[in-house]
Amino acid sequence: MALKATVFKARLQISDMDRHYYGDHALTIARHPSETDERMMLRLLAFARHAHEDLAFGRGVSSDDDPDLWIRNLTGDIELLIQLGQPGEREIRRACSHARQVVLYTYSGQGARIWWEQLGNKLAGLSNLSIYDISPESMAALGQLTVRSMDLNITIQDGAIWVSDDRESVEVDIRTRL
Repeated sequence: MALKATVFKARLQISDMDRHYYGDHALTIARHPSETDERMMLRLLAFARHAHEDLAFGRGVSSDDDPDLWIRNLTGDIELLIQLGQPGEREIRRACSHARQVVLYTYSGQGARIWWEQLGNKLAGLSNLSIYDISPESMAALGQLTVRSMDLNITIQDGAIWVSDDRESVEVDIRTRL
C-alpha cells in the first residue's frame, strides 16, 4: 500500500514591505511522504515571498512535470514558476523557455554550493532566472516551526525575512546566487 500525503494547515500573515504586499492566506498543504518538514516549510516561505492572488502550489515532489509553485495567467501561460532544489541544466532551461520568470531556491548547503559551481556559469545567461540559497541553519530552524496547524507571521523588509509563530522567531538567511 502506498503511503499517503500528510495534510497541514497554515495561516500566513504576510507583511512584505519590499513589495508593499500585506495579506492573510489560509493554506492547505499536502506533504508528500518523501518530503521533509524543512522542504515543506521552504514551500511556504516561497509562497510568502511571492504571494499573489493567483499563486498556486503544484504537485512538486510527486510530479516531475509540475513546479512547486506557479502563477498561470488567464490564457494558461506561466507567468512565474518556482522550483526548490537542484534541478539539472536541461530542466532549468526548459522552465525558462516556458515561463516569463523562473525562481529557484536551493537549500542543501555544501551540495548546493557544488551544484552552483558546476552550473553557475551555464545559467548566467538566462535573463528570466533568479536563484536564491537558503542556509542549512535556516532550513533547520524553519523545520522546527512545523506543526499540523500553523499560524505564521512572515515579515519581509529590505531583503530580510522573519518567520514567527507564538513560540519563536526565525530570521531566514537567504543569499542571491543569480
